[in-house]
Amino acid sequence: MDLNILTYLGIMLLAALIAGKIVKQMRLPNVTGYLVIGLLIGPNCLKILSEELIDSMDLVTELALGCIAFSIGAEFKTTFLKKVGKAPLVIGITEGVGAVLVVDTILLLLGYNVSFALALGAIASATAAASTMMIVKQYKTKGPVTNTLLPVVALDDAVALIAYGLSMAVANVISSSGSAPVSKLLIAPCVEIFGGLLFGAVLGVIMALLVKFYTGRGNRLAITIMMICLCVGVSDMVGFSSLLACMMLSTIFANISKQSDKIYEPLDRITPPIYMMFFILSGASLDVTVIVSVGVVGAVYVVGRIIGKALGAAFGAKISKAPKVVQKWLGLTLVPQEGVAIGLATSAGKSLPQYAAQIQTIVLCGVVIYELIGPVITKLALKKAGELVEEPKKKASAKA
Repeated sequence: MDLNILTYLGIMLLAALIAGKIVKQMRLPNVTGYLVIGLLIGPNCLKILSEELIDSMDLVTELALGCIAFSIGAEFKTTFLKKVGKAPLVIGITEGVGAVLVVDTILLLLGYNVSFALALGAIASATAAASTMMIVKQYKTKGPVTNTLLPVVALDDAVALIAYGLSMAVANVISSSGSAPVSKLLIAPCVEIFGGLLFGAVLGVIMALLVKFYTGRGNRLAITIMMICLCVGVSDMVGFSSLLACMMLSTIFANISKQSDKIYEPLDRITPPIYMMFFILSGASLDVTVIVSVGVVGAVYVVGRIIGKALGAAFGAKISKAPKVVQKWLGLTLVPQEGVAIGLATSAGKSLPQYAAQIQTIVLCGVVIYELIGPVITKLALKKAGELVEEPKKKASAKA
């Protein structure tokens, strides 16, 4: 049945709300439910959403990615970085780079295409803040691992975004180079990365000036959406990294504007429906027929990422002289992966259309696996670190 676009948007939001209720009863993250129900109503199952419809929903995807990058940029406040000290910053970089290097290295040794390997390696660096926070809040964990984990997770997505920007700039040049001169191979990534960062910085200054003149909540929300749309739209037109541009826009704005806290709160209220539709579309894009053909590379991605995170976190903790318990257990608390990784997979699919189906299928399947086992592994790691005591044991010790 051919419905209009608004009806389809309503169907997607209804499906997301139903899925959210179901997974809540199963104690799973909402994003897992959105992906699964998206798959069910997508072109590979019930066919409620067609491939043509998914392709026509670029506006939702681009806006969601812009909002994700904008929210990540807010974490780079200098006051926050000074407060957490050097250890979380060092670990945040090393655990993200560790995942990239391990996944990249294994895929390249197995003979996979360089651009394809770079894309998957970059996406591997992202970690799910929501799932990690859920465990910390649910069990009220306390101690050096928890104290280090929270700022590391907050900084992780920014590290992932930078790693992705660098990797994809190189991947794009390699995949389209052909007989291109060396000068072009060197200049193109610089334009994409540094052009995006500079453009985002300029927009951040402009946004800070605008919010001084427009004080109404509605006007400021309109300014935020306007700046994100301009940042993504112009970046796509001129060849800048829209994700890095949006992140830099938010970073500059958050650090120079005294009104930044009043800007992010209203945005957080309106983005959930956008993210719901984005994850539904991501699930609907999952090509189940490709799963069999990506078995080996999928296993490399899932296992290699965990190894890279663990080794990278241990190395960062060691060189920053973090406590031994942090060196030993922090890496295993970084297994969960969700929203940002899905966004990066969607973006990578557009940059490398020849690998779009494989990349999205591997990452989406990985997200489902990570969201099922990640919280359990995080919980066990915090327990081994001595920072989590479950309620039944508390009661038992009290009686004793």
